[in-house]
Amino acid sequence: MISTYKGSDKLSYVIANDYRLLQVMSRFGISLGFGEKTISDVCRQCDVDTDTFLAVINYISGSFNSSQTKVESISVPSLLTYLKGSHRYFLEYLFPNIRFNLLNAIDCSVKNEVAFLVLKFYDAYVEEVSKHMDYEESNVFTYVQQLIKGESVTIEGGHLLSRHNESINTKLKELKNLFMQYYPQKENNDRLNAVIIAIYQCEEDLDLHCQIEDNIFVPAVRRLEHQNRQKKSVTENYDYDVNTQSGTVLSDREKDIVICVAKGMSNKEIADKLFLSVNTVTTHRRNIARKLQIHSSAGITIYAIVNKLVTLSEVNM
Repeated sequence: MISTYKGSDKLSYVIANDYRLLQVMSRFGISLGFGEKTISDVCRQCDVDTDTFLAVINYISGSFNSSQTKVESISVPSLLTYLKGSHRYFLEYLFPNIRFNLLNAIDCSVKNEVAFLVLKFYDAYVEEVSKHMDYEESNVFTYVQQLIKGESVTIEGGHLLSRHNESINTKLKELKNLFMQYYPQKENNDRLNAVIIAIYQCEEDLDLHCQIEDNIFVPAVRRLEHQNRQKKSVTENYDYDVNTQSGTVLSDREKDIVICVAKGMSNKEIADKLFLSVNTVTTHRRNIARKLQIHSSAGITIYAIVNKLVTLSEVNM
C-alpha cells in the first residue's frame, strides 16, 4: 500500500516520488525553490491550506482515504484556487501546446483527408472541454464563492457540476485510436508519437481533475451548504423567539435599539451597528412598540431620555 503523505514530509521527497505533483504545486500557486522545507512550511509560506494540499496530492498518488480525510478539514477557497489553476493549465497551455505539436507532426496538406479530420476532431474536443470548464467557472465557482461569503443562494439547474466528464474522456480515447488505427505513416514519426503520449498524459490528468471535483470538492461544498442552512435556521429561530417575547420589560438588545432610534438611526444603520439583519431590527421595534405602547420615533426618544438611556445632547432632533 502506498504511504500517505503528511505535512512533516519534505516537499522535495514528495516530488521525487511522483513528478505529477509538480502540477499540483503550480495550481495551488506554489513555486519551485523550496529547498528542504516540509509540506507544512511551504504551504504556510505560500498561504495554502495544508490539509487541502495533502488531500489533493494523496488522491493523485493513490493514497487518499476518504474515511480518514475529514471533509471539515478541506478549505473550499483553497480548493477553488487549485481547480481554477487546473482550468488555466488545460485551456491556456496544454491544449494549445498539443495542437501546435500536432500541426508539426501530421501532414496537413489538402490531400491528406485523415489528417484534416483528426485536427477537426481535436478542435471540437477542445471546444467541448472549454464549454464544460466555462460552465464551472461562471456558474459553479461563482455559486461556491457566494456560499463562502455566507450568502443564501441557489445554483442554476440545481446541479453542482456539469455532467460531461465521461463524454470528454471518451473523445480523448477516440482521438488516440484515430491516430493509431487510421493515420498512415510512411516511416517512424517521433513527433507524432510524442503527441500521442501527450494525449495519454492529458487524458490521465483530466480524469484525475474530474475525480477530485467529484470526491473532494463536491463533498466539501455540500458541507458548506449545510453549514449555511444551519446558520439561516438559527437566525430564523432567533427572529421567532424575539417576536414571541412577552412582558413589558425591555431586553438589553431592545434597549440598544431604543438608544439607536433616539439617536436618529435608520433600521439599516441599526442593523449594521449591532450586527443584525434588518428583519431582526424590524421585529425588535415591533416588540418595543407592543411593550411600551409607543409607536413613534419621537415617543421612543422621549422614553429613552426619561429612562436615562440617552442624554439630550445625544438625541438627533
